[in-house]
Amino acid sequence: MLIKNGSVFTKEFKFEEMDLVSKDKKTDALLSRGSTTSEQDTYDASGCYDASGCYIIPGLTDIHFHGCVGHDFCDGSKEAIHEMAKYELKNGVTTICPATMTLAEFMLHSICTTAADYVNHPVSDQEAKLCGINMEGPFISLAKKGAQNPAFITTPDSAMFHRLQESSNGLIKLVAIAPEEDNALAVIDDLKDDVVLSIAHTTADYETSSTALRHGASHVTHLYNAMPPFSHRDPGVVGAAFDAKHCNVELITDGIHISPSMVRATFQLFGDERVILVSDSMMATGMEDGKYSLGGLDVYVTGNKATLKDGTIAGSATNLMDCMRTAVSMGIPLESAVRAATYNPAKAIGIDVNYGTIEPGKVANYVILNKDLSIKNVILNGSVVI
Repeated sequence: MLIKNGSVFTKEFKFEEMDLVSKDKKTDALLSRGSTTSEQDTYDASGCYDASGCYIIPGLTDIHFHGCVGHDFCDGSKEAIHEMAKYELKNGVTTICPATMTLAEFMLHSICTTAADYVNHPVSDQEAKLCGINMEGPFISLAKKGAQNPAFITTPDSAMFHRLQESSNGLIKLVAIAPEEDNALAVIDDLKDDVVLSIAHTTADYETSSTALRHGASHVTHLYNAMPPFSHRDPGVVGAAFDAKHCNVELITDGIHISPSMVRATFQLFGDERVILVSDSMMATGMEDGKYSLGGLDVYVTGNKATLKDGTIAGSATNLMDCMRTAVSMGIPLESAVRAATYNPAKAIGIDVNYGTIEPGKVANYVILNKDLSIKNVILNGSVVI
């Protein structure tokens, strides 16, 4: 396919007026506008896509979401994954790493086994690709459980992780951990070369967080949420993450979790190379207002706000594309927002060799955006599917 006349988001994280060739499901070449090459000559009118007046960005990657359209990853069914993957693709998210909740090990085993079986069978060209699992819990703090089920919180345990990783056939890419909990640092030492360790749902102070990051943690789950506040005398997890230059931070820009001012400040603090936009969406995303479930707990959704009965925020009701648009509306440059929703998450879970940027050799997953950032088309594996 030859995509002409669009503004391409390049591997240098800027938009350039270029033409784009995909072949055999991968990006084949980026061509300077107006040049005449053998690649262009290969395609007749039927093989061309006119992207005039549009942005061409990589397909988005969401590395932290629980569900959408009435389904949850923790349903533990292939039907749920299929339906979630279809919704995500329609909304420009071409690669997904859904998150588990704090559940009993036998439940997590079933979820991991189902995911492994799902990826081992062909899926339709109408689904985002499942590239990993985000294990959010059960190695968390009871005091900062948020919407996680307290009945299943357990001490960090390397052996438990390895059992679940075997069940998933190696799909687990991220593990949430509260570093102040018993055995947490030992688990970080054990697992740092096997999986990304993410500080999450924690009461940890600056010193404890910094120690965990020195031991091998390299990620923070939904920054600011379910952790001590960022204070001038006790900077906590946020300050420790800022000082650890290898650490990436997730940001939920749904307009509910974090104020616009703090979103802008976070991009200034960490730079757009360390911020990862995530949706943290739950099953009400793409659905009407009402009562839903997350990790076995009742969640009440009005608009894009999801809460437990006591008012605790319980994930979001917003997909990643809408989070990216919201970040731009908050004053984040489009280039920074796109990077934070495409390359940064792909790199964080180690799939950037194939995804996250538009460059020769990588999978040809693109989103064609109108100038108002609405989706015109989604291209998966080099074919227009939406």
